[in-house]
Amino acid sequence: MKRIGLLFVAVLTINFAFAQDAETYFANGEKLKQSEDYKGAKEAYSKTIELDPSNVNAFLQRAFCNSLLGDYEASIADYTKVIAIKPDHKYSYLTRGSARNKLKKYNEAISDFDKVISLDPDNQEAYNNRGWAKKGLGDSDGACKDWNKSKKLGNDEAKIILRNNKCR
Repeated sequence: MKRIGLLFVAVLTINFAFAQDAETYFANGEKLKQSEDYKGAKEAYSKTIELDPSNVNAFLQRAFCNSLLGDYEASIADYTKVIAIKPDHKYSYLTRGSARNKLKKYNEAISDFDKVISLDPDNQEAYNNRGWAKKGLGDSDGACKDWNKSKKLGNDEAKIILRNNKCR
């Protein structure tokens, strides 16, 4: 009985040490991100994920760094992992859609923005970004409708977009 108790304590100690290390790497990633060392931050978040593969915040922050570094495919992969862990994480759909827009994967982007709108029907950014995806597909009328909806929801940027794209 004593050996089992000691083994249990050893396992708990090892697990706690890994958790501390993951937290330390994450904190380092935050500091590096603050100093705009996105490559270093990405590495720290990657180490966090290696030690704690369910750490949603590490995936989110690494995805953010990947986007800033122009690696939109890696960003998409990280947002997809967050969605696998938290299927209703609207921010991940929104930002994954934006990354897909950057890669001109407009149909996939529209699917992501549709999901955001289904979760949050008043999300002005989702309508705005979906408008850009529709414009990328050549659907000017659809784009204008989305930008008008975004404007009605309070997006001041949509006013400029509507004017610049000659929408009614």
